[in-house]
Amino acid sequence: MTTVTASRRDTPAVALAAVTAFGLLLGWATYTLHGTTPLLERATNSVSTWIVWTALAGALVRTRWLAVWSGGVMMLATCAGYYLTAGVGDTLGTAVVWSAAGLAGGPLLGWGGWTVRHGQGDRRAVAGAAVTMVVLGEGLWLGVKLHYWGEATVFLAVGALLTAGLSAYLARAGVRRWWLCAVLAPVFAGAFYLAEFFVLDRLIGAF
Repeated sequence: MTTVTASRRDTPAVALAAVTAFGLLLGWATYTLHGTTPLLERATNSVSTWIVWTALAGALVRTRWLAVWSGGVMMLATCAGYYLTAGVGDTLGTAVVWSAAGLAGGPLLGWGGWTVRHGQGDRRAVAGAAVTMVVLGEGLWLGVKLHYWGEATVFLAVGALLTAGLSAYLARAGVRRWWLCAVLAPVFAGAFYLAEFFVLDRLIGAF
């Protein structure tokens, strides 16, 4: 009975329904908590928050392809939750851009979360760096682009701690080149920042 119940809970339909519901809730919370407290607003209205939860969702499912699908679905649901709460109106173009970005990045982060937990070999360390790059990259964006150095310092510190924690986890798990996570994280973070600067920011600015 326990085995049957567990397998039912891990079916694709249940997993995708769960990430859809959570994504809608996260999108709603992001908009609703605007202007409450600086901590709550930044904790929800953050690319890092959206994507780290997406990676966690990927880590919680059993199969790689379900993790990939879960990542994409959750990011789309989060965008939908945000813009349905805010009211699309004149922000339709921005909603489309963020949804496209989520559809591109969500599967990668879902894969990243799954691979860190269930993968094999060095790819686990590469996946760990792909997860932590988002926090570090957002820290770079807040500091270099927006000059919010107080918030940037917090994001960079959290990203460094997350990188160290994942590296330690991979080392304990027996990953031979676990240190790749720490080496690649800042490299990937730089690439993430450049993608935001040259692609995402310009697309949003077009609307």
